[in-house]
Amino acid sequence: MQAYRVYIQPKMFPAKSQTMRNLLIALTSALVFLFSLAAFAQTRQAGQQPGANSTATGQFDPHDLTGIWRRRGGDRSISAKAPPLTPEGAARMAKNIPARSRNANTPSTDVPSESNDPAFACNPKGFPRILVDTAHDWHEVIQLNGRLLQLWQEERRPREIWMDGRAVPSGENLDNLGPAWYGHSVGHWDGDTLVVQTVGLDDRAWVDVFGYPKSADARVEERYKRVDANTVEVQLTLFDPKYYTAPWVSDTKTFKKEPRRNVTFFGWYGLFSGAGELICAPMNASPVNKKGG
Repeated sequence: MQAYRVYIQPKMFPAKSQTMRNLLIALTSALVFLFSLAAFAQTRQAGQQPGANSTATGQFDPHDLTGIWRRRGGDRSISAKAPPLTPEGAARMAKNIPARSRNANTPSTDVPSESNDPAFACNPKGFPRILVDTAHDWHEVIQLNGRLLQLWQEERRPREIWMDGRAVPSGENLDNLGPAWYGHSVGHWDGDTLVVQTVGLDDRAWVDVFGYPKSADARVEERYKRVDANTVEVQLTLFDPKYYTAPWVSDTKTFKKEPRRNVTFFGWYGLFSGAGELICAPMNASPVNKKGG
């Protein structure tokens, strides 16, 4: 908001004109108020809320992760190099036929229809693949009382992270919940870092596009840190001693906040309004995609 100042030189008014001086000062105050009101109205008409320009000024709340974020940095897997596999992990990976491979002992194919990638058959990508992959990498974060939601444009997929102080599921509780494509996630704030633990992952979903597996006992830890008004950095670690000889620690995944104008289509704001749902629906598939492309 632009400030307007009116300077009044005292010598312009003799002492006997005190009433006139007071009247002019009152008028000046009224003008400043009106200019302020007009600037506020223009901000509201532009679709902004008070404080919405904090991004422009560099001010931000490190605990506020709301908004639409786009992946801008980091490897397409947890990291470019995985830890050595255990014998059980290697045997499991040998069954996978990805369209791309980073493991010399893993068969791969350039023909999508020959791959057994579960995602090629319209199954959910699962977690952590939807986070680490760089294809279709927009998601929106909504923070509620006791929960944080990630809405992924791909699959039109909501992911629920509980922030109400509950314990990470384990033992009989985890057995009762059973495995899920995106697991069961619980988060808490450690200073300005959001720490999320996810367990109960469905082992049919691959870790990444390169065919790396995960067992039903796997646990994933994510650490989110908003480093400036427009940037969130994420690091994650896969703990899976059944399949890997060491924890798999990621590189830094960088997400940039999308300006509202970039995700407003035909007057509708959001990832599912005009931009496409990105749902894998067999009824919509082309002949190539029906073969797994």
